[in-house]
Amino acid sequence: MEGASFGAGRAGGAIDPVDFLKQPQTILRVTTWIFSIVVFGSIVNECYVNKDSQSTELLCIFNENESACSYGIAVGIIAFFGCIFFFVVDLYFQQISSVKDRKRAVLLDLGFSGFLSFLWFVAFCFLANQWQWTTMSKGASQGADAARAAITFSFFSIIVWVALAVKALQRYRLGTDMSLFATDQFATDPNAAYPGYPTGSGIESTETYQSPPFTETLDANPKGYQVPAY
Repeated sequence: MEGASFGAGRAGGAIDPVDFLKQPQTILRVTTWIFSIVVFGSIVNECYVNKDSQSTELLCIFNENESACSYGIAVGIIAFFGCIFFFVVDLYFQQISSVKDRKRAVLLDLGFSGFLSFLWFVAFCFLANQWQWTTMSKGASQGADAARAAITFSFFSIIVWVALAVKALQRYRLGTDMSLFATDQFATDPNAAYPGYPTGSGIESTETYQSPPFTETLDANPKGYQVPAY
């Protein structure tokens, strides 16, 4: 973006909702927000099943490992609220006038996106490994589609969060254009002279020095003055 400060325009500028929703970063956030709902929603609703028809105890479908279900739910909830938070930050990012505050917001986005990428990678490996060791029972067969959906969208979430981290890194590398925050007292033309100093022709005068007017020639021996003899 021309004249941009960390990927945003002039501070205090109007926000176009249509352009904001069309931004790749906004699309990625909405996408990963939906993926997080699919993951923790699938685990909560269908990944706790009975071991058999005679048992009333609900067990995690992933090899009956409660840690697998709990971890998947936790990462999904963190990603869900994280997406909402940074969606709001992106919405009001252009209203931030301080360059330092914009830099902090971009660095926070970069760190959080990288952290979530790691969490989703662990979730994908953990759930896939536990599903591989799951003994297929009648209850497990009923929740198999939900388990596969959780694993699949965990993998997709890795890709999206890595893309968000890359976008944040690109915004950080854009740096700051300080001309956005210059006051109106400065000239718009960078080649214009500073108004506080007069400009000269740059050519030195070659005329000889002349004595100032209204001056009298001084007499070397004024009247009435005697030079003392030594």
